[in-house]
Amino acid sequence: MNASVNTTAAANTSSSTSAAVRPTVVLVHGAFADSSSWNGVIARLAARGYPVVAAANPLRSLSGDAQSVATVIDSIQGPVVLVGHSYGGAVITTAAAGKPQVKALVYVAAFAPDTNESAAQLAGQFPGGTLGDALAAPVALPAGGVDLYIRPESFWQQFAADVSAADAALMAAGQRPITDIALNEATQTVAWKQVPSYFVYGTGDKNIPAAALGFMAERAGSRKTVVVDGASHVVMTSQPDAVTALIEEAAGAAAAGLGR
Repeated sequence: MNASVNTTAAANTSSSTSAAVRPTVVLVHGAFADSSSWNGVIARLAARGYPVVAAANPLRSLSGDAQSVATVIDSIQGPVVLVGHSYGGAVITTAAAGKPQVKALVYVAAFAPDTNESAAQLAGQFPGGTLGDALAAPVALPAGGVDLYIRPESFWQQFAADVSAADAALMAAGQRPITDIALNEATQTVAWKQVPSYFVYGTGDKNIPAAALGFMAERAGSRKTVVVDGASHVVMTSQPDAVTALIEEAAGAAAAGLGR
C-alpha cells in the first residue's frame, strides 16, 4: 500500500539520538496478536542501534497485564520508551505509572484510557468499529469469563487488511486471545498525564475507529500524531517505517531532555 502520512506535532524535536543515550524500547502487543507483530519495527530499531524488548502481554486482566509489563520495565537499566499497540496501549498507560525511567509513551493504533475507562468502553464510544461482528463464539474459561478470538475468515479484512492474504492467514492462526475481563476492566492509573505521549494510527482501522484514536491523542496532549491514510489496525506491521520513525522521534526528545 502506498500510504500517505499526515502528522501534527506540538513540538519540533530532533529524532537523532546518540548511541550513548539511546533508551531501551519496550514494545507491548495487543489483543489477537503476539510479539511477532512488531518484527518489522524491531528489525529497524535494532539496525539503528536501539536496545529492544518485545514484552509478552498475557491478555488476562488489565491490572495483571500491567504488572507483568512493569516487571519488564524494572529489569531494564536506563531510560525506557514504552510502546503499546491496541489494548497494549491501556496496559502501558497503567504500567508506566510511577516509573520515572519511562520517558515517553508511544500509542500505535492504541487505547489511551483515562481513569475509570475501559478499552471496551472507548471502542464503543465512536461509530465505525466492526470488531464485534468479526468475533468467534466465546471460549469459556474454567475460572470464569471467556476468551475472545477473531474468526479466521474475518481476520484479514477486520484486523490486517493492508497486509498480504498469506501473512494475514498466519497472523490469524497465531492470534492470542484476550479475556472479556481484560477488555472491560477500568483503568485506575493514567501515566500519559505525566509522561509525554505520541500517537500513530491508520484511517482504515476497523478495530478502533480513527475518530476514537484521534480523540484520545488530542486528550492526551500528543506531542506528535501520525495518521497513515488507509492503514489497518496493524499499522506497525504494514507501515513499520512510519511507526519506527515516530518511536525514534520520541526517543530523541527523551534523550534531549524534553521527556520530563
